[in-house]
Amino acid sequence: MLAVVIFPPLFSASAAEKPVNRPPLVVEKDTQLDPAKTYGRIVIKGSNITIDGKGASIIGAMDGDPKTFQGTGFSAEGVSGVTLRNVKVKGWETGLAVKRGENWTIENCDFSGNFHDPKFGWGENGRRGGIVLTGVKKSKLLKNQAHDVWDACVLVDCDENTLEGNNFSHTSDTCLKLWNSSDNIIQDNVLSHGIRKDPGEVHARDSTSVLIESGSNRNRFLRNDCTHGGDGIFIRVLNGWVSTDNYFEENDCSYANNNCVEAWSPRNTWVRNKANHGSYGFWLGASDQNVLIGNEASFNGLPDGNHNSPHLPDNGHAGIVFMFGPSSHTVLRGNKCEGNNGAGIAGIGDLDSKGKKWKVFHWIIEQNRLFKNRWGIYLQHADFIEVAANEFNGNAKEDIHEGENVTRLTRHAVTKVSGPPPDIKLSGPSACTVAEQATFSVEVLPSILKKRTLNYRWVISPLETEGKTSKFQHTFIEPGFQRVAITVGDGELSSLAWRDLYIVENIVEIGTDKSTDGWGGSDPGSKVNFELDAKNKLLGESSLLAKISPYSGGRVTLVHKLPKDGISLKDKKQLVFWLKTRNENVPAWQDVNPPITLRGSGDEKMTLTPKGDFLSQPPYNEAREGWTYFAVPLAGNDDWKKSGELPAALRAIEIGFDSWGAPPLLIWIDGMGLK
Repeated sequence: MLAVVIFPPLFSASAAEKPVNRPPLVVEKDTQLDPAKTYGRIVIKGSNITIDGKGASIIGAMDGDPKTFQGTGFSAEGVSGVTLRNVKVKGWETGLAVKRGENWTIENCDFSGNFHDPKFGWGENGRRGGIVLTGVKKSKLLKNQAHDVWDACVLVDCDENTLEGNNFSHTSDTCLKLWNSSDNIIQDNVLSHGIRKDPGEVHARDSTSVLIESGSNRNRFLRNDCTHGGDGIFIRVLNGWVSTDNYFEENDCSYANNNCVEAWSPRNTWVRNKANHGSYGFWLGASDQNVLIGNEASFNGLPDGNHNSPHLPDNGHAGIVFMFGPSSHTVLRGNKCEGNNGAGIAGIGDLDSKGKKWKVFHWIIEQNRLFKNRWGIYLQHADFIEVAANEFNGNAKEDIHEGENVTRLTRHAVTKVSGPPPDIKLSGPSACTVAEQATFSVEVLPSILKKRTLNYRWVISPLETEGKTSKFQHTFIEPGFQRVAITVGDGELSSLAWRDLYIVENIVEIGTDKSTDGWGGSDPGSKVNFELDAKNKLLGESSLLAKISPYSGGRVTLVHKLPKDGISLKDKKQLVFWLKTRNENVPAWQDVNPPITLRGSGDEKMTLTPKGDFLSQPPYNEAREGWTYFAVPLAGNDDWKKSGELPAALRAIEIGFDSWGAPPLLIWIDGMGLK
C-alpha cells in the first residue's frame, strides 16, 4: 500500500508573487491536501495514484476580469489510473487539463470561476475554462461542477469515457464540447444555460449547451438537462467532417434561444427528447438518415417566446424542420408537435434551384400527433414520402400542405394500427461495376408481424418499381453515385432501408493501385507521406492515401510522375478519379479545388481549373464522408477552364488542394485513369 503524502500549501492568499508564476507542486504519489490551506498550480506526474483534495482550493487569480486569467490549476500529460477528487479550482485559464491518459476518475470537484468571457462576439475563442481533456480514454467524470466558465468540459480525441451526474451549467460558450470524440456515455448531467448574449440581442452568437463536431461518433446522450442554451444540442459540420451514429434519449433541450436541437450530420437517432419553447424544436439541415421517435417539439417560434430566424412562410417556424440541406432516408414516428408558430413537421428541398439540386427524399411520417400548428405537415420540393396514421387536430391552415414540386407522396388512409411496422433488412453491395448486374434484396425479419400482404417500393433514380417483389436488379451503364431506397409497407405502417451505392468502372489505373511509386508533393512547407489503403477503396486492391502533415496551410499539389515514355493522350477525352478527403480545419477549403495539371515533356502542360470549390460543395451530400467521382474533360467545359495545350504524351499528373488552415490533411484517390 502506498503511503499518503500530505502537502503543505504552495502559497498563501497574501503571497506577493502570482501563483501562476511560481514553480508548480509536482505530485507523483497518493496525496491528501489540507482543506484549510490554499494551493497554487499542481502538476500530476504519477500514474495509479489518488489525489484527495479534502475540499482544498487551488487558486490562480484572486480577482480581476476572468477573461484575463492565465495558467492551469491541475495539469497532467501521459499518466493514467489517476483519481482526483474533492478539489476546488478557481481563477485559472483552465481548471484541469489532461493530455494522453487512460482510466482517470475525476469526481466531486468544482472547476467554477475560471476563464469566462460572456462579452466575446462571434467565432472561436479557444478551448479553456473548466476541464479540457485531450486524448483521454476509458475514464470517468462523476458529480463534478463547472459554472461561470467559457467551456465547462471539452473532450478532444477522447473515447470510451463516462460523464455522469455532473453540473456543467451557466457558461459563456459551451457546457460540453466534443471534437473527434467517440463511444462516450453522457448521462444524467446538467448541461444547461450554455449561452452568450446581451440583453435585447437577437442571436446567441456561437454559444450552445452541447457542441458535437468533427468525427464524434457513436456517443450516447441519456437524460441530460440541456435547456436554456443558445442551442440545446448542436451537431456542427463546418469542415465537412460529419459526426454519425450518435444516440440521444430523454434529453431536455427546451427553451433554447435559437434551436433546441440543431444538427447537420447523417445517421443520428433521437428518442423521447424534449425540444419545446425554442425558436425551432429540431432544425436538421443536411441530416440524412436520421430517425426521430417519440420526441416533443412544441410551442416553438411563438411571438411571446423565442422566435429567431423565421424561414417558413409568413414568418413561420416549426417543431421539426429539415431545410437548407438534404434529408434522405428519414423516419419521423410518434413525435408530438403542438402549438408551433408554423409547421409541426416541415420538409423543404432546395429553394434556389426549386428542388433540382436536391429534394427531401425517402421519408416515413407516421403516428405523429400534430395539434394546433399552422400546418401539421409542410412539404415542398419533396419526393418519395409515406404518410400514415398521424393525428391532426386544430391546425389553422392545413393538416398536410403539399407545396411546390412534391412527387411520389403517398397518403395512407389509416387511423388505427394493429401492430408495429415491418422489421426489414436490406442486402446488397455498396459498390458495383459498370455493365455488371447489381442485386438488392430485402428480408423481413421475425417480429410481431401482422397477417397482411407486404408491398415493396424501390426507387433508384430515375428507376422505380412497386409490387410484391423483395428483390431489385439493375445494370448501370455510367459510373457515379446513386441512392438505393426501399420502402416496405403492410397496408398500415411502413419501414425503409437504403444504400449509398458507388458505380465504378474497370479502368487501367494510374498510380492509385498496388504501388506508391512516382508520387510526391510540391509544397516545400508541407510533408506528404503516401501509402496504399486496402480498407478504404472502391476498386482494385487499394486506394492511394496521402497524409499531409505538417501542412503549410497553402496550396499543396500531389504530383504523380509517370515512367519515362509516359502515356499517349491521343483520343483521350477525360481524366477520371474518385476522391475522398478529411480536413480538420474550420472552415476547411479555400479558393478553387481541385485544379488539375497534365504535363508532357519540357514545358508542355495544360491546366484545368474548376469553376469553384468542388470539395466544399460536393455534388451530393453523402460525399462529405464518402467518395466524389470526378470526370474532368480534357477539352474543358463550363465547369473546367482550360489553359495551355494538351501534351502529346502524359508525363505527370498534378492535383492541387488548398485549405484555410494547417492541420493534417488526409486525401484518398482511387480509380484514376484516362478514357
